[in-house]
Amino acid sequence: MAEAAAELLERAARRDAALEELRALRVAVQAVPLAALRSRLAEHHLRALFGLLAVNDREQVSACVSILERLLQALDPLYVIQSLREELHKGLFHPDDSVKILAMSQIGRIVEDSAAVPEILHSPELLQQIINCIGEEKIAVAKEAIKSLSRIAQSQEGLEALFGSSLLGDLRRVMATSDIVRYRVYELIVEISSVSAESLNYCASSGLISELIGELTGEDVLVRATCIEMVTALAHSPQGRQYLAQQGVIDRISNIILGAQSDPFSSFYLPGFVKFFGNLAVVDSPQQICERYPVFMEKVFEMAESQDPTMIGVAVDTLGILGSNVEGKQVLQKTRSRFQNLLSKMGHQAKNAPTELRLRCLDAISSLLYLPPDQQTEDLLRMTESWFTSLSSQPLELFRSISTQPFPDLHCGALRLFTAIANQPWAQKLMLSSPGFVEYVVDRSVEPDKASKDAKYELVKALVNSKTIAEIFGNQYYLRLRAYLLEGPYYVQAASTTAVEGAE
Repeated sequence: MAEAAAELLERAARRDAALEELRALRVAVQAVPLAALRSRLAEHHLRALFGLLAVNDREQVSACVSILERLLQALDPLYVIQSLREELHKGLFHPDDSVKILAMSQIGRIVEDSAAVPEILHSPELLQQIINCIGEEKIAVAKEAIKSLSRIAQSQEGLEALFGSSLLGDLRRVMATSDIVRYRVYELIVEISSVSAESLNYCASSGLISELIGELTGEDVLVRATCIEMVTALAHSPQGRQYLAQQGVIDRISNIILGAQSDPFSSFYLPGFVKFFGNLAVVDSPQQICERYPVFMEKVFEMAESQDPTMIGVAVDTLGILGSNVEGKQVLQKTRSRFQNLLSKMGHQAKNAPTELRLRCLDAISSLLYLPPDQQTEDLLRMTESWFTSLSSQPLELFRSISTQPFPDLHCGALRLFTAIANQPWAQKLMLSSPGFVEYVVDRSVEPDKASKDAKYELVKALVNSKTIAEIFGNQYYLRLRAYLLEGPYYVQAASTTAVEGAE
């Protein structure tokens, strides 16, 4: 096969390969190991194949792209940029998106290679065209361009190249193409800013972060809704949070939430603004954020207590995020009966709401009830137990009934909830006292698909790994659970057959 591939490569290099032979070459290069391809490849083969892309024949272009994808994998990124710089550059201008994606994916390989990336930095025309690709209609091309530029900006030299030269003007020119492309550039800026304080300084000096924040706090409600997602991503890094605080952006977002009561269009942007504070609370300090911005907690409760399924969903997600760590749980506990009443509503929604909201409730409840083993103090265990009992008059039976429904998503959601509480002694006692519950846990026949089998296995693992399980469940059940764990999630017991004399 390697000989056949070499012969077909030579024919392609002479530009006299027919379409049939290109098809054969595509099959051959997939069958030959990369090491064998590498030993037979020469620069003229690759240049010729790139040359064969310059036709108005979709099938030929498709065959050549497939062949080049495979062959270029066999080559070192430094060799690719040094030998095929011009071909890659032309590829970015090609009318066929598959060729652009081929060229961009190779640039992606090059920028991941520390020895090869300087070659890109010293190719301003190539960099300019990568920036132009952010404006491409095909999202796959734009995404690869954003990814490559983000990687280029991870070095001092890369930051200088993008922000300290005419390339910044190219970025601004591309931004002017359309609203969608402008947001793609903002996405790139946020990604670069999240790398380091120095990266953020370059982005801030360019004026692009200020422009993003200007749009966020402007009057266009639809633009606000789009921009808040990017500002939330910016807040994930310490330097991003510090910048937003110093610029007074967090206070402005809080004031917009405060004024949302009188804004008939607030439903467009309010969910994103509330999520912003929910994410901020988790990466920062839930207590400090909730104390400094009380409007956030008040709005979450308002939304959760409303009749609007969209608002309820956002509130439930936010409560799940906020209560995902112990400090956040304690903040919620301080609201006392108001949160207990909300838990009762979440239990009701988990049973009766439309499927998507039921799932969101199950995931939020799982997050609220989970306690890592090293944080299981008596007070916190009492708290999670009281929260569980607030969900319904018979919460274990409620979630067990959900776990037996023939809807895989809900089935797995209920199993994840059981997994969240499985390492807490009060939950283990409840499980043991519920008739048939342990038998249900070790029954493999009720899991119809891979996702369900995996979710059940995680539940068994959480039970077996608990320090109190053997004492609470007793030896017999503990050994059955342990056997399940050792057999793995997909174990099937072999059916025994009995030979009967005279049977055919």
